[in-house]
Amino acid sequence: MTALDDRTPVIVGVGEITHRTKEAAEGLEPIELMARAMRAAAQDSGAAALLAGLDSLDVVCEYSWPYTDAPALLNARLGCSPARSVYGVTGGEAPVRYIHEAALRIARGESQVAAITGAEARYTVDAAAKLGIPLAWTPRDDSVKLVRGTDICHPVAIKLGAAMPTTIYPFYENAALAHWGQTPRQAQDESSRLWARYSEVAAANPYAWLRKPFTPEDIARVDAANRLIAWPYTKHMVANPLVNMGAAVLLTSVGHARALGIPEDRWVYVWEGAAAREPRDYLQRDQYHRSHAQDLVMETVLAQVGGDASAFEMLELYSCFPIVPKMARRTLGLAPEARMTSTGGLSFFGAPLNDYMTHAAAGLVRALRAAPKGKAALLYGQGEYVTKHHALVLGSSPPPQGLPKPDYDVQAAADARRGPVPPLVLQYAGAATLETFTVAYGRDGQPSQGIVIARTPAGERLMARVEATDTASLKVLTDLDRSPVGCVGTVTAGADDLLNWSVS
Repeated sequence: MTALDDRTPVIVGVGEITHRTKEAAEGLEPIELMARAMRAAAQDSGAAALLAGLDSLDVVCEYSWPYTDAPALLNARLGCSPARSVYGVTGGEAPVRYIHEAALRIARGESQVAAITGAEARYTVDAAAKLGIPLAWTPRDDSVKLVRGTDICHPVAIKLGAAMPTTIYPFYENAALAHWGQTPRQAQDESSRLWARYSEVAAANPYAWLRKPFTPEDIARVDAANRLIAWPYTKHMVANPLVNMGAAVLLTSVGHARALGIPEDRWVYVWEGAAAREPRDYLQRDQYHRSHAQDLVMETVLAQVGGDASAFEMLELYSCFPIVPKMARRTLGLAPEARMTSTGGLSFFGAPLNDYMTHAAAGLVRALRAAPKGKAALLYGQGEYVTKHHALVLGSSPPPQGLPKPDYDVQAAADARRGPVPPLVLQYAGAATLETFTVAYGRDGQPSQGIVIARTPAGERLMARVEATDTASLKVLTDLDRSPVGCVGTVTAGADDLLNWSVS
């Protein structure tokens, strides 16, 4: 048996905090949530001296209370002075990347103790704002530029109100179900059953925000408590960012873990991983029924464990909307009833925005510690709008391949699979075939408009609205028994230099 290299990276501590209060006087600001999660992770490792040796810190991009220098504030609270302190960029996959890169630095001997942490406190922030109550927290920096959909999406998408996750992910859902040969009703049933299983995991997770199991009928049924958000997603199918949560992950090397006396039953090994991305502007993608980047990432990590997804004793497939794990599980070859979360998902566990996957990592670490030796787990995160994908294989035993390989980028292979991107036209009149779509709904449950992506006979792509008064077209778009993808409509000039589309 080959001796275990002392540089082998291991996760040795995880910490989470869920703080349930709207009270301004009791609310904990994000930096304090991070600090408490970090201390909990150090305690979890069993090594009181672990944080004293921290030399690398990654703070996940935070939105609810922006700081001028979050890493410096956190280091001051913890009494740490790492040589490397980095504030991350936006993206739900970011914690997976930070864990992966921290492991690689440890394997190269560039780092001895690394931390990844993040937090959000939007539940308290929003409640205080509604009541007009000031929060006595560290002064926020409103000059901090927070990346939003309007910074990423094409101007026509912004004008049409299609620059938010709730309107963009349905484009993939509706295109994919048609590509898979499902009726919308069958796809909705798959989503509801999948989300019900996520809710069951959240119900058993003491850190989850919503600890209540939902039935598939609860998730699919449209009523006052579960209104439609954007077709076909109901409120229970979308991420819930109104939470107060923090999480942290601590890594070190096998050699240093031994030196600190960290018991081996605390160790979870970082094996291998992969990452790739789609074009940031979703109108510059070749189609919407799959993600080439996600496919390559899933295929790569599958090959790293021998080509059979049964090697994964447990999984965390990112779950901001049902379409993301639905696509991933098909590429992995998982059964529809497979358990795809250790945490509970962004709808039920809660969605501390970019930091969910830090919590997910904590959940997988605890599960692997309880698993027999030799078991593997898959941690897969996704960022922006089906854009950034990063997966990491963790194990309860040392990695069979030895130290993790430094090159995890599979971008070139993903790019090679892309077909030609249709040219986008902003002015057009005539016939256009529906490529994908959604229907946006107001708080009153009524449709505010449809939004379609369509192709002209020449193969060009366009975006257009379906007006709320066009009830005939909206009825076709929301037919549960027949997908409208592929049907032909008529495009005409509309208001504000935008196009209108209606069923021919």
